[in-house]
Amino acid sequence: MSTQIELARQGVVTPQMATVAQTEQVAEEDVRRLVAEGKIVIPWNRQRQPRPVGIGKGLRTKVNASIGTSSDIVDYAAEIAKAKAAQNAGADTLMELSVGGDLDRVRREVIAAVDLPVGNVPLYQAFCEAARRYGDPNKLDEELLFDLIEQQCADGMAFMAIHCGINLYTIERLRKQGYRYGGLVSKGGVSMVAWMIANNRENPLYEKFDRVVEILKKYDTVLSLGNGLRAGAIHDSSDRAMMQELIINCELAELGREMGCQMLVEGPGHVPLDEVEGNIRMQKRMSGDAPYYMLGPIATDVAPGYDHITAAIGAAQSSRYGADLICYITPAEHLALPNEQDVIEGVKAAKVAAYIGDMNKYPERGRERDKLMSKARRDLDWNRQFELALFPDDARAIRASRTPEDEQTCTMCGDFCASRGAGELFRADLKGDKI
Repeated sequence: MSTQIELARQGVVTPQMATVAQTEQVAEEDVRRLVAEGKIVIPWNRQRQPRPVGIGKGLRTKVNASIGTSSDIVDYAAEIAKAKAAQNAGADTLMELSVGGDLDRVRREVIAAVDLPVGNVPLYQAFCEAARRYGDPNKLDEELLFDLIEQQCADGMAFMAIHCGINLYTIERLRKQGYRYGGLVSKGGVSMVAWMIANNRENPLYEKFDRVVEILKKYDTVLSLGNGLRAGAIHDSSDRAMMQELIINCELAELGREMGCQMLVEGPGHVPLDEVEGNIRMQKRMSGDAPYYMLGPIATDVAPGYDHITAAIGAAQSSRYGADLICYITPAEHLALPNEQDVIEGVKAAKVAAYIGDMNKYPERGRERDKLMSKARRDLDWNRQFELALFPDDARAIRASRTPEDEQTCTMCGDFCASRGAGELFRADLKGDKI
């Protein structure tokens, strides 16, 4: 069976493309053309058929939420609750990243709990299985790895972060630059580097990239080229190891598209604001405008407990300059496994950031809602303000918790409400669309 990208090249507008076009309020033919060119992907799986979500050029910036068990905390009910909370808070995609407990069980229960496209990192289970079977993750057999990728696709994974861009040359770059301030922070990346060094072998995901592509094509699963050597500190951003992996991932994105597989490229995790634009422009140029999945990015290293805010600042810039999918960060980042409330706060912070970025990426269509909100505030039209709010229930709850004496105003200003006073002065001067 043909994949979304192959069907688009044949001139077919699939039901998934039509849904994306309707949701985004763009022409179906534009979606088809950009899918055919590899500039839009639709995470999908023939076995499960999740909600169609378009990621890429000309579409609003999407938000991913990540959940999953750890070796310290295995609570299947909690992961289901987090998955549902992420969907209800407005996440567009979900990643199931468990490394503790029954990994098949948690993956299947999470997939069943939501209708979002669900992704994962197959290296996690591969190295967990090797450690359980052989007592050493570095004894992982590559056949087990490829079998697990197939099994997880069969379970319904819509996209997979696979670390194909790490090779012996990138490790050499890391060593020649004298390692890093923040070290390596990708669990999958570190595990693959350790396996390569221990076995003195090339990364089989790079060496046999065509095999990876053929498995994902079978299910029409998007291949998200994992960022295993991403910077985990702003002083490591744009170093030679990170850039070498980006170059390889961009090459592989082009090759995978030619083979008929939908391709995403993943971006770095910690980036100072003055490097965000350059990083995105390089990725877009080198990959032929493949959709870019930014992991955060966290814009400073010194705000643990508030990294959902530092990431939102970086994400707004990333969205503005062309990133297509943003991975949320929760307040628990760098501190603990996130709980349900952390997930909700992380999704909402990232949604605000993506919206701010889109206002600037698409100014001709991205600011009308703000104009309407301004007029509703000017006119003290509270119901209209709630209708236009990104999170209306939260806004209503805050106002209801501190009810003013005069229902027209709020307790911030009360009798000294500037909007009410100015409205009385200038109501007669309103003209045209300002009314």
